[in-house]
Amino acid sequence: MANVTSWCPRGPKREMGITMKILMAYVVLAFISLSAAAADGLQSLDAFVRNVKTAKADFTQVVTAPPKGAQAPRVKTSSGTFEFSRPNHFKFVYKKPFEQTIVADGQTLWLYDVDLNQVTSRKQAQVLNATPAALIATASDLKALQADFTLANAPDKDGQQWVMATPKSREGQVQNVRIGFKDGGLATLEILDSFGQNSRMGFTGLQVNPALDASTFVFKPPSGADVVKQ
Repeated sequence: MANVTSWCPRGPKREMGITMKILMAYVVLAFISLSAAAADGLQSLDAFVRNVKTAKADFTQVVTAPPKGAQAPRVKTSSGTFEFSRPNHFKFVYKKPFEQTIVADGQTLWLYDVDLNQVTSRKQAQVLNATPAALIATASDLKALQADFTLANAPDKDGQQWVMATPKSREGQVQNVRIGFKDGGLATLEILDSFGQNSRMGFTGLQVNPALDASTFVFKPPSGADVVKQ
């Protein structure tokens, strides 16, 4: 996802984690349909890819950057809510520590930074094509997922069952994605990127197939905001 950093807002307090927010957003879009699949194998995985159309949950995201020399790894924690509607709509609302909203409306990907009062937009198709994880956002069955990822069960850990997804293409920014399941639901999503940065997102209160109004994924730049188009 090499082009993401070029359109993300910059600033000392945002240099770490903003790219991973975008990357995580697309991977969640791709993998939220996998809920409860790991314990039951590929047939269950296929069923959820086909049948899960919408989802919403709270999340906490921890981004850990690799250490530099003798320095300890840098850690950044954020939290918020997300809503998702297949095949290509989602909304992330980051509430802490900085208010940011990421909306994909099917045509445009919007990022609104409240503190900066800045809106950045880009054609969604361009960003989707930038990463293997996003290429499967419209997948309707297991075969479509396997076209871009090698999927395998991983050892149980932290009371969760895990699936390892490794992109078949090495041109993107993702090294691998791990999806954790607990008590039949999606619990954790982890991304390791090509720079050694790890992002772990934990979910609570996950709702599968809730009724979501179409207006949920409509974004209009606030009056007076600086709008940057890429």
